[in-house]
Amino acid sequence: MKTMIRPAVSLFVLLSVVTGLLYPAVVTGVAQTLFPAAANGSLIVKDGKTVGAELIGQNFTDPKYFWGRPSATGPMPYNAAASSGSNQGPLNPALVDAANGRAAALRAADPSNARPIPIELLTASASGLDPHISPAAANYQAERVARARGFDAPTVRQLVARHTEGRDLGMLGEPRVNVLMLNLALDTLNQ
Repeated sequence: MKTMIRPAVSLFVLLSVVTGLLYPAVVTGVAQTLFPAAANGSLIVKDGKTVGAELIGQNFTDPKYFWGRPSATGPMPYNAAASSGSNQGPLNPALVDAANGRAAALRAADPSNARPIPIELLTASASGLDPHISPAAANYQAERVARARGFDAPTVRQLVARHTEGRDLGMLGEPRVNVLMLNLALDTLNQ
């Protein structure tokens, strides 16, 4: 029995050190050396203060800002510690009610906008943390934002175009706009 326990314990200790200490230390060192911003959370710092993370959405509700995709996280929107979707199917009355409520809020914020509302402004993403919207969703909101800030709509649309990210590697995904980065750029226009 001792002949079987000793190698098992030795192997357990060795693998624990390799996989629990050495491997994480090497991966962390490589990440901090090659990709320090990403390894530290892609934080956005403005005037010495962290204002958000590039890869986690924020809850903008002021009409002078672009609004992101709704979040289904709890107990507050964009809670990174509780990342999840709503898990509501298309026939679920709660999903329909939530989408109708979001549509009413968008219409109330911009009553003159009669265009169809892009779907990502009505439904939450699978993670509930999506920081991006489509260029169509940003342009849908451009007139409201321009009016609230005293800008002309073409200026705001140009800003949206400048902050539109293309497909990854030229072919993966869809064009998108990071809402936090766009709103920070808007704030610099006011200065």
